Amino acid sequence: MSLTIHLLGRPRIESSSGEVYQFRSRKSWALLTYLLLSEHPPARRQLASLLFSEADDPLRALRWNLSEIRQSLGDGGRVEGDPVDLQLPADSVVDIELVTKGAWSTAVGLPGLGSLLLDGIALQGAPAFESWLLSEQRHVAAASEAILHEAALGSMSRGDKKAALRYAMRASMMSPLDENHQALVIRLYRLTGDDAAAERQFAACAELFDRELGVAPGPAVHAAMHETQEHDSGVADPESVAAIVEAGSAAVAAGAVEAGVQSLRAAVRMADGTSRAELRVSSRLVLAEALVHSLRGFDEEGVAALYEADEIAHADGDRSSMARARAEVGYVDFLRARYDRAELWLTDAVELADDSPSMMAKATTYLGSVESDRANYGKATALLESAIELSRLAGEPRLEAWGLSMLGRIGLLRNDVDSAAEHLDASIELAQRDHWLALLPWPQTMRGEVQLARHDTDGAEKLLRQAFARACQLGDPCWEGMSARGVAMVAAAKGESDLAFEVLADSRTRCNRLADPYVWLDGYILDAQCHLGLRHGHPDTEQWVDALRQLASRTGMKELIVRSLLHGAALGHDGDASAAALLAADIDNPSLHSLLDE
Repeated sequence: MSLTIHLLGRPRIESSSGEVYQFRSRKSWALLTYLLLSEHPPARRQLASLLFSEADDPLRALRWNLSEIRQSLGDGGRVEGDPVDLQLPADSVVDIELVTKGAWSTAVGLPGLGSLLLDGIALQGAPAFESWLLSEQRHVAAASEAILHEAALGSMSRGDKKAALRYAMRASMMSPLDENHQALVIRLYRLTGDDAAAERQFAACAELFDRELGVAPGPAVHAAMHETQEHDSGVADPESVAAIVEAGSAAVAAGAVEAGVQSLRAAVRMADGTSRAELRVSSRLVLAEALVHSLRGFDEEGVAALYEADEIAHADGDRSSMARARAEVGYVDFLRARYDRAELWLTDAVELADDSPSMMAKATTYLGSVESDRANYGKATALLESAIELSRLAGEPRLEAWGLSMLGRIGLLRNDVDSAAEHLDASIELAQRDHWLALLPWPQTMRGEVQLARHDTDGAEKLLRQAFARACQLGDPCWEGMSARGVAMVAAAKGESDLAFEVLADSRTRCNRLADPYVWLDGYILDAQCHLGLRHGHPDTEQWVDALRQLASRTGMKELIVRSLLHGAALGHDGDASAAALLAADIDNPSLHSLLDE
């Protein structure tokens, strides 16, 4: 017997045999969901406290609900032990696992995709569980949205633009303020020849952004409005395509990014006229990497090119190009905090790399960064240390510098300041030696924060102001926001709280001004706002705590979820302290655990 467990929308279990025991208690659904989503088997007393604290005999109530789950699983499954170990029957399917870990082509057909997790299951007397469930509902909603966006890009790469438009519209309806969703819908209208619909969508987007955010649509949306239908580019010779790719790449490297990208777009159109798969793939990969890494605000167009490159390479059996494309898609998903999808793409890239040290180094570096953002610090450290060794073997100093900076961040977040300083100094030295000035503000900012943790306010201020000046010179929104946060924390340490709040607000504006920010930074800045807001009784603190909770829950930034719950507990929110302790147990961070004892 195989089971299909539907937790999206109204929960239900279906069996290949046609007969399934029906739960009599809503708490059985809550318990099953918690067991399925927990990273580690939970202890019985923990479960009893979480869900049955109001019962006369919590452990007995737990046993009864476990027996309900056991009956629903049938002979092929089991739920037993302490901690409680759940084993599903062979070939069982859980809809939320498909959404977070499955292929988009499978997940997009789920009947509950886009529906609320455990819709209609409300519990009394379990505030910690309610806090946990709200976080998971937001996370699963974001995962559903990511699947729809991925399905739109995947369908577009396969030439099915009508299906792509349907999926893009569903994603946009779930999160209408997401500029990338809006850009994709407009682009697809243009590609299908419905210019009037594209204009209506653009007008609606502009009105919505102005009303809700007070801003105009960014460059990604405007670029989508200038998309043209595909047309026959005529016959081109491979030598001409290669020459244009070379020229475009040289222009990007020299700083003439917009001109170089225009050349690379032309090269893609010409390559399609050659019917040479390797040229069609390579031109798209070079264009995508320029859009993602050099031309800010155009990640969405770059990802579309990557999906096309992956599709063509797959048909041609080109594993190396597939690895390259999937590593870049994973990188963009990492920046957007779609960590489940990023892990999937990057794991694929590692498997397809065929022992190429350079590709292995890149994918492993990004995987380590994903786990660091998620607060899986032990796993992140192991991946990043491996990536650094691979980078040295492959002669990739920039990847090594990035890996060192991320190790430094782990040390900073865990308050291991000596380790942080060692790794950040090495990252800075390596970036300077390789003339990678675009990275410097990132490790320099964190190095300044190390000095602030050492109570060296003057040394911290010098480093942070230098990092901010460099970030502004580069015009990098992410590094501007990160370094401005550091400057604000120096102001707070000097007792200049009004200035600190002003600079923190500016830092969020800076890091989010384009459609392709590094989303973790927004959470990091919000956490600082919450911390200072609580300390000084700022009237916007409740709003900041809610914003941090929503962001961290949707993305799965576990430490920031815990911090948002601790801030909520300080504001008097029922159940937040218990939920924070529950989630913090899985995070290896002594600095975070010390906050639980305050």
